Amino acid sequence: MVQVAVGQFAPGEDKEANLATAGRLVAEAVGGGARVVLLPEYAMFTAARVDHRFVDAAEPLDGPFVTGLSRIANEHGAHVVAGVNEAQPPSDPDHFVNTLLALGPDGAIVASYRKLHLYDAFGVRESEVVRPGEIEPPRTFSVEDVTFGLQTCYDLRFPEVTRRIVDAGADVLLLGAEWVPGPLKEDHWVTLARARAIENTIYIAAAGQNAPTGSGNSMIVDPMGTRIAGLGEETGVAAATVSGERVAEVRTRNPALRLRRFTVVPR
Repeated sequence: MVQVAVGQFAPGEDKEANLATAGRLVAEAVGGGARVVLLPEYAMFTAARVDHRFVDAAEPLDGPFVTGLSRIANEHGAHVVAGVNEAQPPSDPDHFVNTLLALGPDGAIVASYRKLHLYDAFGVRESEVVRPGEIEPPRTFSVEDVTFGLQTCYDLRFPEVTRRIVDAGADVLLLGAEWVPGPLKEDHWVTLARARAIENTIYIAAAGQNAPTGSGNSMIVDPMGTRIAGLGEETGVAAATVSGERVAEVRTRNPALRLRRFTVVPR
């Protein structure tokens, strides 16, 4: 069994302030017993719109922000997962990559996920400044008997993404998000998170930004689709215990993965 926490806040354009908030949330979560702490998408830097400011703020993975996250993970002896703006080579100065990083208790990067589906929807054009991630085998990490996979925000609307991560062995999906507010958007967020948990018989830990940039409502959903921890609109942390035994129990009762007749093939 492993305690997992989701940390919710609204990052701004001050990267040092965002890192300080991340550190406070991790300290609170670990103080309550969490060994894995998930923070939102764009925890490094967020502005009102995804534009050139995100490109200008982007850093390499050995830059100050990730170095700071590494220090936080090492200081607290926990896995810390957060969304960062990853800088691209000088040959591509107009884009960055939306990357979710998992840092281990020793501060090293243990897994990463680069957002596959860009948010060109609901009046937003993320692709103008974001380069999509390459399709590659999902990267996971384990704590005791529990295996964790990574995914980001808009990819939640594409069930094939989660299914590939489950096929790679994940028991828990760590989903970082900046779920932009809008008509019925919060309802979509909750419905899709529960659907991904139910159809894949896994836990979903979803950490989003809260107002003004996100819809909040971060949550942890168990393999039967029950919300077992969550937050409303406030900044803070929520935690729950996850276990491989619970995943196995649900998959015995609901063997949907074993009974399916289709696999996922990249397009």
